[in-house]
Amino acid sequence: MPMANILVVEDDEVFSQLLSMHLEDLEHTPSVANSLAQARKLLMEITPDLILLDQQLPDGFGMDLLKEIKAEKDAPPVIMVTGVSDNTLVIEAMKVGAYDFVRKPMDELELDTTLANALQSHRLSRKVHAISKTTGEVVTLNQIVGKSPQITHLLKTIGSVAASDASVLITGESGTGKEVVARAIHHHSERTGLFLPVNCSAIVENLLESELFGHEKGSFTGADRRKLGKFELAAEGTLFLDELGELPLGLQAKLLRVLQEGTFERVGGTETLHTSTRIIAATNRKLQAMVDDGRFREDLFYRLNVVNIALPPLRERMEDLPLLIEHLLRKINQRLHTHAEKISEAAWTRMNNYDWPGNVRELENVLTRAAVLCRDDTITPGLLGLVEEQHAPAPPGNKDGNEPELVSLDEIEKRHVGKILEYTRWHKGNACEILGISRPALERRIKKYGFDHSLKN
Repeated sequence: MPMANILVVEDDEVFSQLLSMHLEDLEHTPSVANSLAQARKLLMEITPDLILLDQQLPDGFGMDLLKEIKAEKDAPPVIMVTGVSDNTLVIEAMKVGAYDFVRKPMDELELDTTLANALQSHRLSRKVHAISKTTGEVVTLNQIVGKSPQITHLLKTIGSVAASDASVLITGESGTGKEVVARAIHHHSERTGLFLPVNCSAIVENLLESELFGHEKGSFTGADRRKLGKFELAAEGTLFLDELGELPLGLQAKLLRVLQEGTFERVGGTETLHTSTRIIAATNRKLQAMVDDGRFREDLFYRLNVVNIALPPLRERMEDLPLLIEHLLRKINQRLHTHAEKISEAAWTRMNNYDWPGNVRELENVLTRAAVLCRDDTITPGLLGLVEEQHAPAPPGNKDGNEPELVSLDEIEKRHVGKILEYTRWHKGNACEILGISRPALERRIKKYGFDHSLKN
């Protein structure tokens, strides 16, 4: 990597010295500013190839300097380096145009890789544009909780895609927070319209068409007046299509036309309407497999999958569990006026060893139950309602475990739904929460797979 001039803006003198020594070991030339004023003065004297910028400075915030830098033509890449525990800051920094965001205490290998990539990108293109400029009030999205690498990467992605109009497909298991991420993208965008969610599995097909596109008076039985659809109501805003994999093929074709041409008609209408609504879709289904099976249109899949955000399951970011528990208990106590503030060691062990097949949604349900039943301020294992050996369904395999069992996706789904129904003792409300599907969607699966209704409560 060729030598570069790097400006370090950091008020901690010990940290800035150590960072300068590390940069010199990499054969770079560092310059150090301990305040915004010093940084602004140095930027008038030198032209750095890259800037390492702290957020908390004695005379202001690094974000203010970041905005000034990115407003200039041919601005150098800026890497935010901060110990501030604020997830919204990550989104805002990426949205304004930071190249990357590194948390303290930093990993040297991560920093070196980020430096190399940033410098290479800057050399390939001397003109680096800010993704967008912040305007108005910043929306704090406390629902996105965590400091794991997966969450930090997610926040960076939200900041990067928020200001564009590109379609986004959010994938991940049920309960991972897909709608929360969709709302984050909308709120950090420049869109002035509404955020409107539609659950594609909770509405029957003929009514779903009316829900999306609206209908004219008399277009079907019960249509006693004109109704505006979500595409009209979300003008200049964002339409969030949840459980996209449940969208019928007939409506997939109509949705494709909206994405391609930006036009549609109300049900029973002849007037062609235009829309600039942004589409964010989400699913826990494997859409590529559905495309291969002919259950989902390939052209629509590619139209929606312009930007893919894959959310990690909770079991893959268990380091975030303490923060999530603290956040959720605070929210539950405020909402239900409960007083559960502590977790016993045994309860913590039980939760830490659990696989959380329902992810954050299941965690919130478990904590809500425990808080309601808790007689003092401490949650004990018996209040959790977790079976210690209960885990997420294992991948299918044959009896000796050496070769995978060749079964269809329907069979895998049948087994999983069946296990959840057994686990919840056929409490359909709880089963829907864990599976992340609506009551009508669960009823369809019960009928499809021929489950024994006599077992239900």
